[in-house]
Amino acid sequence: MRVINKNQENNCSDNQSIVSDHCTNNHGHHHHNHIKDAIGSRLLFTLILNLIIPLSQFFGGIYAGSVALISDATHNFSDFIAVFISLIAYRMGKKGATIDNTFGYRRAEIFAALLNASILIVFSIFILREAFHRFSQPEIVSGEVVMCFAGIGILGNGLSAWMLYKDSKHSLNIRGAFIHMLGDFFTSIAVLISGAIMFFVQWYWLDPLLSVMIVVFIFVNAWSILKASVKILMNATPEGIDLQAIQESLSDIQEIIGVHYLHTWQLSSSDIAFSCHLVVEDQLVSHTEKLVEQINHLLLHKFGINHPILQIETKNCGEGSLFCEMSCNGKEKQK
Repeated sequence: MRVINKNQENNCSDNQSIVSDHCTNNHGHHHHNHIKDAIGSRLLFTLILNLIIPLSQFFGGIYAGSVALISDATHNFSDFIAVFISLIAYRMGKKGATIDNTFGYRRAEIFAALLNASILIVFSIFILREAFHRFSQPEIVSGEVVMCFAGIGILGNGLSAWMLYKDSKHSLNIRGAFIHMLGDFFTSIAVLISGAIMFFVQWYWLDPLLSVMIVVFIFVNAWSILKASVKILMNATPEGIDLQAIQESLSDIQEIIGVHYLHTWQLSSSDIAFSCHLVVEDQLVSHTEKLVEQINHLLLHKFGINHPILQIETKNCGEGSLFCEMSCNGKEKQK
């Protein structure tokens, strides 16, 4: 048996379509660093902005007596904490692989997403508790002040969401922050409308009702991020990946006799790893290089897998099933 993955390094110049961490020339390396630095700058700007917004809304909510504005400020402050954690995780994720951490520190961002989601859920419980208290004992709310500070939230959260939109496509951590900012943007609009209504009519029950709606929105989004983070940390099969479809596609390649012991997992929110055993005719290792190149191309462009690990064999390991046996170690099963 032999693990084959060296062609990803040897054929970088001839096969630009194959993605590999080894396939990086000097220009690409500097361009990649430039993109990374831009992400860090946007996170830092968003961090500062999301400290100013909740502080102003919090004191405005106390002055106006608005629990909706305070709950919006609490949510925005939780976003400050989220972005702060994201920034730390992003800095950690830039570290390369080491002897002790051979995959590097990219999963630090997943831990950050998990922590952020947990914090949001805890904040939601406290906001909900205060909102129900206000239902039983409504308090006078200053509609003018609520409208003023909600306007600050609309401007700040809208700008923050715009800053994070591009990066949210590639990172679960930043995507979570983006969803929060976008949610805060629409929440601030709702608070503004609520303040406008209370300016004309004394519907003070509208304030805690809006708080409950905000909590529901926070909880739903936090729960989705929590589930996605746990799945990645548990090395679960990524969303949209069908192992049986991969097995069938690989089995359709003429040179492959059998495919078994398939595993796929996410190294980070944007990197998908895959490993399997491939049964081929007995031959020189060098003769399998074009086959491995073909498989890597198929996995990347059809299934979005960019970190394949392929083990070449000349006979089935165990019973040759989809998952093989957990005890499979290259030796025949003892009878």
